[in-house]
Amino acid sequence: MFARLVRESFLRNPKRKSLTAAALMVGMAVTTATLTVALDVGDRMAREFRSLGANLMITPQSDTLPVNIGGVDYRPVDEGAYLNQADLGKLKMIFWRHNILGITPFLDVPAEIQGSQPIRTTLIGTWYEHSLPVPDGTTFKTGLSVTHPWWKVQGRWFESGAKECVVGTSLAASYPGGMRPGMTISLAARDSTSPGAAQAIPLLVTGIASTGGAEDKAVLAPLSVAQDLSGHPGKVRQVFVSALTKPEDSLAGRDPKTLTATEYDQWFCSPYISSIQFQIKQSLPGTDVRAIRRVADTEGRILSRISTLLWIVTLAALTAAGLAVASTAATAILRRRAEIGIMKAIGGTNGMVSSIFLVEQMILATLGGAIGYFIGTGLARILGKSVFGVPATPRLILLPIVLGLAALVAVVGSVIPLRQAAHYDPAPILRGE
Repeated sequence: MFARLVRESFLRNPKRKSLTAAALMVGMAVTTATLTVALDVGDRMAREFRSLGANLMITPQSDTLPVNIGGVDYRPVDEGAYLNQADLGKLKMIFWRHNILGITPFLDVPAEIQGSQPIRTTLIGTWYEHSLPVPDGTTFKTGLSVTHPWWKVQGRWFESGAKECVVGTSLAASYPGGMRPGMTISLAARDSTSPGAAQAIPLLVTGIASTGGAEDKAVLAPLSVAQDLSGHPGKVRQVFVSALTKPEDSLAGRDPKTLTATEYDQWFCSPYISSIQFQIKQSLPGTDVRAIRRVADTEGRILSRISTLLWIVTLAALTAAGLAVASTAATAILRRRAEIGIMKAIGGTNGMVSSIFLVEQMILATLGGAIGYFIGTGLARILGKSVFGVPATPRLILLPIVLGLAALVAVVGSVIPLRQAAHYDPAPILRGE
């Protein structure tokens, strides 16, 4: 009998039921699209932000401050502390190792370009493309191409391990007669007392680099060249790390020592820049790990604002769907006053009357939610393609969530009309009043 009443209700009022299903379908389509994009936007935006450069810098705790004047490092070669190049693979063994996208070491060596008039400059030893051995037996391809992708070169970058270099644009312009790819320069370290330091190294200029920074007045070469010239094999001065992180919240900014065990686990297992920073210090004792705040803070603000906007759109879509459901439900209750009066007159309880309407709404919610999910998935792909250039990834896990939200909207939208129906007195209704 119950199923027959529900079936007859759909057969007698298909248009009104279609309006409710359409309202839920549109609301769930927008909700699916925004949730899909919201789940993708964090990773996609974080990867896009990696083009801004590294967001973590590692240096020895006891290192001295550089003395840079006009882009030239005047600190003695042998002054300061160093990091072991062999330890860098440990960065890919931390808890958030998959979030480490790039690792680039640097070794600055005060040097001079030999000639009739020696030119003081800084040799920057680094990697452009390098396969870093990881303690688990794998290799990790990294270097400037990952952590500093905006650095441009006219010509080509040096090859790892070769006696080649790239010269900054300002230095190339100030060199007598100018520098160009194909030239060979002789580079020697200044003020070095290290017994293993090379006297002078001839380097083939393969390109002219433009970075917009102090590197424009320096010579960039493979890390091994800088290590040979300074007499510090296997050593680096600082390391830049590019890591995927999530926007910081109140938990991220707290001192780990003040957290409870539960809070510490939540903090440690979240890719905050502070937790990744902490894990790096654990894997490399004796280092100072600092966040490059101008990059990290910009990422956090933009990601937070985009996420907030998407959640506001989702809430607005659910609210609009709920109002539409409430309107159609109120109209349906009003038009079926006579039917409700008869059911109550023959012994039907308020619970039975409400259950009939709620079952109808659940059927409409399932239908509208399922169709809305597939429409929203297609909409999310279009949005992802237009905004990020890559379609958003469909997520089947959202289907039960969307169906649950559709059911919740349908129930909440029906609460007020059903409370009104519960107060109907069958006698006046049957008398036509």
